[in-house]
Amino acid sequence: MKLFSSCHLGGIEIKNCVVMAPMTRSRADNNLANTLMAEYYRQRAGAGLIITEGTSPSPNGLGYARIPAIFSPEQTKAWKRVTDAVHARSGRIFIQLMHVGRVGNVHNLPVGAELVAPSAVAMSGKIWTDSQGEQPYDMPREMTPDDIRHAINEYAQAARNAISAGFDGVELHGANGYLITQFLDPGSNRRVDAYGRDAAGRNRFALEVAAAVIAEIGADRVGIRLSPHGVFNDMSGTYDGISAQYTDLAAALGKLELIYLHMVDHSAMGAPKPEPATVKAMCHAFRAAGGRSVILSGGYDRDRAEADLQNGAADIVAYGRPFIANPDLVERMKAGIALSEADQATFYTPGKEGYTDYPVATA
Repeated sequence: MKLFSSCHLGGIEIKNCVVMAPMTRSRADNNLANTLMAEYYRQRAGAGLIITEGTSPSPNGLGYARIPAIFSPEQTKAWKRVTDAVHARSGRIFIQLMHVGRVGNVHNLPVGAELVAPSAVAMSGKIWTDSQGEQPYDMPREMTPDDIRHAINEYAQAARNAISAGFDGVELHGANGYLITQFLDPGSNRRVDAYGRDAAGRNRFALEVAAAVIAEIGADRVGIRLSPHGVFNDMSGTYDGISAQYTDLAAALGKLELIYLHMVDHSAMGAPKPEPATVKAMCHAFRAAGGRSVILSGGYDRDRAEADLQNGAADIVAYGRPFIANPDLVERMKAGIALSEADQATFYTPGKEGYTDYPVATA
C-alpha cells in the first residue's frame, strides 16, 4: 500500500505516508519539554512524520496550562531530548509553533506576559488554570503595529531555535482559532489598518509570518496548518468570501514554496465539515503556485487514506487521536490489528497515565 511506503516531503524522505498530527497534551511542567514527553514521542516514531503539540514562540502565547515553549535557550535545549529520541528510531519530527493569541487566561502566563490579539474581542466560556481552576477567558489587548512586528520576529526566532534543537522543520499553526487564525477571521479581526479591513489585509499576518520563518530556516523546512470553516475557539465558521480568501491565501503560500499545506477536518469530532470545494480549490492553488505536499487530516482509517493517496487528493495523511492510545498505530494498521480506544479523561492531565502507558499490540 502507498500509505506504508516511503515517500518524500519536499526534499525530506520519510519512511511512510503516515503523519502523527499535532495534539495538545499538557505535560510540559514549567513550559519545558521533559523526559516523559521524549518517551511519548519516541513510542510513536513509527510514523513517517511526527508534528508536535502546539509550542509557543512567545511568552504571550502561553495561554494554556502546561504547554511547551521554544523561545528561550533553556526551552530549546529541553526539546533536544525529544528530537534525539525520535531520530534514534529513524523518525522525522516537526515542531508546531502555536501562539494562542486571545485564547488564554493571565494565570497561565509568565510574569510580564499578556494576552494580545488582532482586536480586543474576548472569547466566550472558561479555561483551566492550575492555580485558580476554571477561569473566564481574559480580554486581550489589541496589538499595535510594533506588537505585530515583534510577534513575527518571535516566530522567526522560534524557528531558528527549533533547528538548533534538532527538529527537521516547523509547522505554523494557522488553524483552530489561535493567533494566525484570529487575524484571518473577520469575527476576531476588526482592524481597519493594513492587517485587517479586507481579506487581503486579514491574510497579511499569516503570509508575513511564513516569509519571516522561511528567511530563517528555508522553505523546505516550513509547513502550515489551516482550518477553513472551523468554529473552534469562537471562530466564525463561515462568512462572505471565505472560500476566495482561503484560496488566495493558499496560492500566496504556494508562491513561498512551503513544504506542505496541512488541511484540518474535525467533522469526525462534531465540528462543521469544511466545504469540499474550498479544500479542493486551496490544495490546487497551493500546488499550482509552487507549494509542495498536501497533508489531509480528519477521521481517516487505512482504506480511506489509501484511496486519497492513490487519487492524488493527498500526498500524506495525518492521524490524531488514534495515535494517543496506539503508539504502534502504523504497525497496527499495516497488520489489520484492531485499534485501542483512548481515555479522554487523561487527554490533558499531568503524568504518564493515558500518555506513555498505552501498550503496543501483539499480532
